[in-house]
Amino acid sequence: MAVLSESRASLRFFGDDLDPDQLTGLLGCPPTKSERKGEEIVAKVTGQRRIARSGGWRLQAERREPGDFDAQISEILDQLTEDMDVWRDITARYRADIFCGLFMKEGNEGISLSNETLERLAVRGLKIDFDIYDRSDD
Repeated sequence: MAVLSESRASLRFFGDDLDPDQLTGLLGCPPTKSERKGEEIVAKVTGQRRIARSGGWRLQAERREPGDFDAQISEILDQLTEDMDVWRDITARYRADIFCGLFMKEGNEGISLSNETLERLAVRGLKIDFDIYDRSDD
């Protein structure tokens, strides 16, 4: 199995009553992107406008080529609080996950997660959401 060509990862929280400033205070790090429910959002590239259906808070890791999901999760979590009471509270109140985009250039690329990474996600109540993109010609 070939090494995954590229990976992208971000921590995401969503909820109708999500206050990005409050979440930032609890986690100890500003988000890459956030919005409150009802806020107008303007797309950077297209300029299209939309209204946020829910509150959101996202912290992105740097893109990795080749893919290195373990390093991306560490990059994200190392910036945030280690207080597990805070994590239990916010993951109970909001939809929370680590979103991962996996980009393949060949048909049989793969990636694995270490036990340490899986444990760090589990104790925080975070699930993993994968989108897998196949750029191969097959």
